[in-house]
Amino acid sequence: MIRLFRSKIYLAIALMVAVLTVGVFGFRFISNYNWLDAFYMTIITVSTVGFAEVRPLDAHAKIFTALLIVSSVIIFSFAISVITEYILSRNSLQLLKKKKVKNQIQNLSNHVIVCGYGRNGMQAAERLKAYKQPFIVVEREKEIIEKYEDSVLFMEGDANDDNVLIEAGVERASYLIAALPDDAENLFVVLSARQLNKSLFIISRASKVTSQKKLLLGGANKVIMPDKIGGDHMASLVVIPDLITFMDKLSMEGEHTTNLEEVAIEDFSDQVECNSLRDLDLRRKTGCTIIGYIEPNGNYIINPEADLPLQPNSKVIVLGRPEQIRKLNEMFHIRA
Repeated sequence: MIRLFRSKIYLAIALMVAVLTVGVFGFRFISNYNWLDAFYMTIITVSTVGFAEVRPLDAHAKIFTALLIVSSVIIFSFAISVITEYILSRNSLQLLKKKKVKNQIQNLSNHVIVCGYGRNGMQAAERLKAYKQPFIVVEREKEIIEKYEDSVLFMEGDANDDNVLIEAGVERASYLIAALPDDAENLFVVLSARQLNKSLFIISRASKVTSQKKLLLGGANKVIMPDKIGGDHMASLVVIPDLITFMDKLSMEGEHTTNLEEVAIEDFSDQVECNSLRDLDLRRKTGCTIIGYIEPNGNYIINPEADLPLQPNSKVIVLGRPEQIRKLNEMFHIRA
């Protein structure tokens, strides 16, 4: 619809330019005016202001002027109607778009709220999208929203405003990622979100080491320092390059790369009797390998033994190629 209106506006502008051009050339060659007088006569004629002519018009010039007035009135009326219709329709489209976004937000539950769509917020959104995790981005910059709104669900507003977080469904959300560029703003977001949802898992970005403790005290569950991680990663590529390159490949998305997946024990126990990791026998059934076990209290066990007893509400970390992960999900009806 916007394209249709744009084409109409371009047509209206082209017609107005054509009328002005015809008027200038007409007065120049029919009435023998110089270029300045011809331009002046064209402007006062098409605008119908009623100023006096530069000099009296002959019969041919009067006929030309009459035709110019009629055509300019029609064309300028068309242009005004197109512009008015475009403005009204744009406002209507904005209202419809806001209503659609509001309905989408109301349908969200157990979703992720990403505060800020800068470099880190964008990376987080891309990864969430890759894993088909429902999320909404709270962003105050209108230009950013207009640029990416076709592929990302946005909520326009300041994440430091409690009302904006409530509209984003913070009370129904499972996670919140505070990815604003300023540590103080992230702290305010963490404090507000924690008050609105006590069980919310909050992950915050931090630029300074001194901000990390404050964010944790403010209610953040995890604090990530992208600059520190980047520096550590680059140094590790010097010290243990092959290991780091291998670890990077584990986290990549693609048809021919390996993947890591975490699976709740309940996804297995509903279908097979599993008292230990050996009972699952995932290596033979799917080709996947269990490389980690997460106990209900959050304790991590790396490379667990096959006879490790499985507890309710625990998870296993599985390593496998994409086709092996898909086979695992299909065999045990695990939601990907």
